[in-house]
Amino acid sequence: MAEKQITLPITGMTCANCVATVERSLKKVQGVESAMVNLSSERATVVFDPELAGLGDLLGRVERAGYGVAAGEADLIIRRMSDDSDARRLEKALASLEGVLDAQVSYASEKARVRYIPTLVSQSELRRAVAGAGFEAVESGGTGEDAEAKARQAEIDQQRRLLTVGLIFTVPLFVLAMSGDFGLLPMSISHSSWIRWVMLAMAAPVQFYVGRQYYEGAFKALRNGAANMDVLVALGSSAAFFYSLPVTFGWIGGHVYYETAAVILTLIKIGKLLEARAKGRTSEAIKKLMGLQAKTARVVRGGEELDVAVEDVRVGDLVLVRPGEKVPVDGVVVDGRTQVDESMLTGESLPVEKGPGDAVTGATLNKVGLIRFEATRIGKETALAQIVRLVEEAQGSKAPVQKLVDQISAVFVPVVIVLALLTFAGWLLWGPPLAVNADVSPFTRALINMVAVLVIACPCAMGLATPTAVMVGTGRGAEMGILLKSSEALERAGRISMVVLDKTGTITRGQPAVTDVILAPSFAGDEDELLRLAASVEKGSEHPLGEAIVAEAGQRELKLADPSGFQAEVGQGVRAEVEGRRVRVGSLRMAENSGLALGEMAERARQLQNEAKTAVVVMVDETAAGVIGIADVTKEGSSEAIAQLHRMGLQVAMITGDNCQTAEAIGRQVGVDRVLAEVLPGDKAAEIAKLQAAGQVVAMVGDGINDAPALAQADVGMAIGTGTDVAMATAPVVLMSGDLRGVPRAVQLSRKTLRVIRENLFWAFFYNVLLIPAAAFGLLVPALAAAAMAFSSVFVVSNSLRLRKMKL
Repeated sequence: MAEKQITLPITGMTCANCVATVERSLKKVQGVESAMVNLSSERATVVFDPELAGLGDLLGRVERAGYGVAAGEADLIIRRMSDDSDARRLEKALASLEGVLDAQVSYASEKARVRYIPTLVSQSELRRAVAGAGFEAVESGGTGEDAEAKARQAEIDQQRRLLTVGLIFTVPLFVLAMSGDFGLLPMSISHSSWIRWVMLAMAAPVQFYVGRQYYEGAFKALRNGAANMDVLVALGSSAAFFYSLPVTFGWIGGHVYYETAAVILTLIKIGKLLEARAKGRTSEAIKKLMGLQAKTARVVRGGEELDVAVEDVRVGDLVLVRPGEKVPVDGVVVDGRTQVDESMLTGESLPVEKGPGDAVTGATLNKVGLIRFEATRIGKETALAQIVRLVEEAQGSKAPVQKLVDQISAVFVPVVIVLALLTFAGWLLWGPPLAVNADVSPFTRALINMVAVLVIACPCAMGLATPTAVMVGTGRGAEMGILLKSSEALERAGRISMVVLDKTGTITRGQPAVTDVILAPSFAGDEDELLRLAASVEKGSEHPLGEAIVAEAGQRELKLADPSGFQAEVGQGVRAEVEGRRVRVGSLRMAENSGLALGEMAERARQLQNEAKTAVVVMVDETAAGVIGIADVTKEGSSEAIAQLHRMGLQVAMITGDNCQTAEAIGRQVGVDRVLAEVLPGDKAAEIAKLQAAGQVVAMVGDGINDAPALAQADVGMAIGTGTDVAMATAPVVLMSGDLRGVPRAVQLSRKTLRVIRENLFWAFFYNVLLIPAAAFGLLVPALAAAAMAFSSVFVVSNSLRLRKMKL
């Protein structure tokens, strides 16, 4: 079976029970393998067999469950249509795109209006479909990339309108009721029948217009065999409202509680509006990333420079970027040199040098020079688009702790309804006797306490506790160049006890460099002269050690001579004549085999070897002239990163295929606790498994193809972003910069996110455990219960938003 995965933006969800309802409804569709819904991001990720189920089946099931799917509208001006048959053909082509709900093309007006699901298809893809059909599309109705945001904003605007209506009627109703209760109105007015009719007139719009959403939501939930927050709110407000009707009609005596019903609905509406606005800020990191993309690109086609929309750049185009401009798409520099600010990608503020052959990434900022590059990846293939996709997937996934919350939420509302009924029965049958002059009946008192229990219960806070923290945490990580591909990785990273670091390319740079130049007493020259002679010989060598010597000479801007009579001796070194002098560059073995007495140079060479450096002997005219030390130097920040991990209470090990002597020397240099040396590439995963068997929760950090099995075996795999695509694809955590200091930042991010999740869950459970009994024992009036319920959700979301400001 060829599985397919899509993401749907769901509207109308209010609590964790809504999440369970949508998931359960989607799973009823034949062919659906899994459905995962996130309350905070309001998205459903569905895996299904496209041969058994289609998009229409999924949308229909969501709508039947009482929820909606956010849709955007694109208005396109179409050119090059010659008749109405062209319009019908284009309409068919657009309607065939997955994610397009409706397409209408008018030949007369030369316009196309398309309704589409923004998580499945974008406006740039619509325009490409138009071009593929042989026409030209000009966008006329705003940007399509924010279609989902517009749909969400429309929902918030509707909530704001309902709240405004609620406040207009509730505030005077509450003032009127309180004036009567506190004797501020004459008894002839406060107890008159007409004042009750006035209160009914004020309460009815709130109950049936502002509260309509809760009635509809409750009906749909019950129809689907579930109970959610809407059921509690509808029951609580309805009990107060409908109890007041027979009192108003004069059928029974007592007080009316219209203000209670209205205040409940209005206060909860305030909370839901604040919650919706706060939830919108949880995805700001994604919006910032998407906003980084350049809108236009300057390309060379047919010898002419053209400014085109970034969506119209094609693979292979030659793209020009001037100083101060953004790189529009991914590519490889073919001409020019510059410095590029890649902080949006890696989190590192220092600009990176770029020249011919270097890769550039879309949305990075060109700082100083003019460059021309060939476009290699466009659209959804660019690094930025893939980062956005990974972050969205992580934000939509469920952390393991969320599964327990979902199980509790599934039974929460039915349990609350039972507790409310028990509260009513308990106060009615066994409540303490009322005072002789009490103006409420035992029935009324029992009813009010039952309403308080219904209203105080808040499954929203439980449902939002984990996903809001995950959304903000993963978004914050993306801003710092830490990509967490799933919420499970985010949770696990905070629980690791040991970090295992690959050596080459992770702790070290992965390429040899000159570290020492030691002159023999008999050599009549300085360091630069020794390097110049050695580099002149090595200029014709392809050995990594020779390349390191040539690179060092280049950095010192030394002018090399052309060697003559070049010879390479396998396993020993090279020789040539440079400016009439016989120069040999090679190993200690080469010098010893030549019968040369190295004297103190031999001891200095051995010291270099003890420091995990390769000693290269330089001989001039058959005399030892000096020793050059070469090593794979550690990256800047490696020692600092390991020290930070130690301060966080973590053990650090280094794993490498190098010999024990070299590995131990590097290990001492950077300060690791353990060194696992001479480990073959295929055995790295087995070493990780041994550590896990010993009780360690292991994070593996690597960058190469040979690290992929170990990254997969570890509890948390972290790939260095400058490494191979295989390693990055295998690891659930990707550090976009090559800086090892990203590892402690990732762990710290995870720990802080987990702490916020624990705080949220503690508050959500503590709130319900403490206040539901308080309401049951008559210690809370319904209005205060509604205010507390509204505050609980806002508190959870606001607490999660603190992660946006945290420093790592």
